[in-house]
Amino acid sequence: MIYAEVMNQIEQLIDSGELKPGKRLPSIRSLAKRFGCSVNTIIKAYSELEKKHKIYSVSKSGYYVVERVPSGHSDSTNTGFIDFLSAGPDKNAMPYRDYQHCINQAIEVYKEEMFTYSEIQGLPSLREELARHLRDLQVFTVSDRICVVSGSQQAIHLLISLPFPNGKKNICVEQPTHVSMIESIKYQQATTYGIEITDKGLDMDRLEHLFKYHEIKCFYTVTRFQNPTGYSYSNKERRKIVELAQKYDVYIIEDDYLGDLDPDKNQDPMFTYDPSGRVIYIKSFSKVMLPGLRLGLAVIPDFLRDSFLSAKFATDLHTPVLTQAALEIYLKSGMFKAHIQRMRSIYRRKAALLQKAYQEKLPPGAAYSGSDSGFYSTIRLPSPLKARTFIEDLKKENVYVDDARKMYLPEFVQDSVIRLSVSQVEEKHIEIGVQTIARVIQEQLSSVHTVKFI
Repeated sequence: MIYAEVMNQIEQLIDSGELKPGKRLPSIRSLAKRFGCSVNTIIKAYSELEKKHKIYSVSKSGYYVVERVPSGHSDSTNTGFIDFLSAGPDKNAMPYRDYQHCINQAIEVYKEEMFTYSEIQGLPSLREELARHLRDLQVFTVSDRICVVSGSQQAIHLLISLPFPNGKKNICVEQPTHVSMIESIKYQQATTYGIEITDKGLDMDRLEHLFKYHEIKCFYTVTRFQNPTGYSYSNKERRKIVELAQKYDVYIIEDDYLGDLDPDKNQDPMFTYDPSGRVIYIKSFSKVMLPGLRLGLAVIPDFLRDSFLSAKFATDLHTPVLTQAALEIYLKSGMFKAHIQRMRSIYRRKAALLQKAYQEKLPPGAAYSGSDSGFYSTIRLPSPLKARTFIEDLKKENVYVDDARKMYLPEFVQDSVIRLSVSQVEEKHIEIGVQTIARVIQEQLSSVHTVKFI
């Protein structure tokens, strides 16, 4: 009898419930006698079952059945809803299996180092690998300036609170911007000035006015595939913003958490135009890989390094070492590059389908944003429709979108803007979803006109 047959029979006993979680398996010798095979065959079968996480071994005790945790994933993929609301990576493209291999290998390579306190700044070997990774994004820096963080949001939250060398205290942000940034501003009660981002970019004269007269400490910007609009800046716009920051002694927090999805190698981050420390570059691996990893990085200038690390130490001591080591292996092995190529292709197709559906299906008066390469976009509903009522009516049609009101500072709030993400929507459902949105817009407009007529 070969080891695969032994594995198959044991798995059947586990799957049927005859061998329950925590139950001790027969000894190697007794099982070899029972199946009439060699001890080595059983050892091999148990070893393979352990790799598959079906069983685990306890030294000097034996092998035991692993507790089976039910997955909700299979139930969530057949809901009948069209989900433009969720904005994590495409569930069908998340690299679960590849990352599992990297975690297993990380434990083998680092062993006890995985489960002890580590450096606040992050694993040195990972930071070296991240420095190499950033070169592909035109961010040239050294590992000593890289700090591993628990998602880019941690870096944002810490930077808002820290004093900068310019001695200023106020923040400037794009309007709208993502909810996490808005919540950080509220929580820390930071005085904040907004500047509207449109399909024509930023009003540079307005930005210069804010930098010149409002004691701006730093300008927070998402330069590629901005959330929620989906817009990206041109290289000319990026360079101009950096020049204004240099002129008025303003620092830039450049959040490039979707930069890996950009297929255009000629697009430069703002960091390229001033790598001295004026531009603080941050990015995350959550949106393009596995959100639960909560792994990101920040390229911290020397003048902020000590205060940033002290603030980080006060929040979490260090970022979990196991996921750091697994990311290092994932990057070194080339898995990340292959994964990103796939993700770029997926989102480029989905975003193009969404933009085409907008053009063909949305009625006059409905304005939309977005790009052919990102997964965020917005729709501004025709007047007098309101996002809150519209979203509730849309839910009745099993289509879900997000209300963008929470993505604005109080003085910029818009109550007729919805945000869509194509990340969780199958390609075949994108046009159907937009068609439903267009129909509900028409129905609500007709209802308004009818009421006015009466």
